[in-house]
Amino acid sequence: MARRSQSTIEDVMDLTAKLPWWVGVILALISYIALHLYAIRELPNPGGANDLGKYAAAGLFHTLALFGQYILPFAFLMGALISAFNTFKRKKLYDGALSSKMDNPLNNYSWQEFELLIGEHFRRQGYSVEETNGGADGGVDLILRRSGEKHLVQCKQWKAYKVGVKIVRELLGVMVGVGATGGFVITSGEFTKDALAFANANNIVLLDAKALHRIMQALSKQSVILAKATVTPFSQPDNLSIPIHEQHPTCPKCDNAMVLRVARQGSKAGEKFWGCSKFPACRAVIPFK
Repeated sequence: MARRSQSTIEDVMDLTAKLPWWVGVILALISYIALHLYAIRELPNPGGANDLGKYAAAGLFHTLALFGQYILPFAFLMGALISAFNTFKRKKLYDGALSSKMDNPLNNYSWQEFELLIGEHFRRQGYSVEETNGGADGGVDLILRRSGEKHLVQCKQWKAYKVGVKIVRELLGVMVGVGATGGFVITSGEFTKDALAFANANNIVLLDAKALHRIMQALSKQSVILAKATVTPFSQPDNLSIPIHEQHPTCPKCDNAMVLRVARQGSKAGEKFWGCSKFPACRAVIPFK
């Protein structure tokens, strides 16, 4: 079925809904003030035949401002309301998954909820998240930005199938096309061995639902610890690195400080380990005890 074309007002609402809710409120206020001030201005009388064109254009803009002073702020406010609702929904999904006692609560979500939860996970790691709304199986689902770098995320809500190397290759092709630094493929199912090997060689992180849930829980617990402690600042090269208040061991290879990290994939996904602060120049690790 052909997709219904959207009106300009709907486009404004959709765009505003992707922004923080308070941005929509500010835009509504600014647009109302600007258009209202223009709408209450008196139109100059045409001085002659040569001014009729200018008078007609001014009249048109005046009419647009007269109606737009209410319509445009309304669109911004509706977008802000949608943004606030989506923010609440994402947080509720995420907190519900964290507090669940089930072995793998992420399997109970629809593909839309699965993508919302993953987006919220990366937001809490400091990423700016753009949801592409590509559909149930529409390729790249999330675009992450942080520190001038772009990462792509593909979500696969596949409970009965393994994600194969073809999916990972396709993501790599998109990454190269848009100049992305790295990528993630996250599934509620499993990955084939070929997919894991290809991802490891191409800066793509593969996470199944159980591993993601363990990482969510580990980061949540660590956040509680950090909120109660004085943190030693370190520059973290790894997107899942966790600075802690405990004394940092010394790297056995280069004598630099070690930082606590969380494994992102493999059989030990979600488990903590000490990694060198100079990663990737130094890849030394020490088991966390």
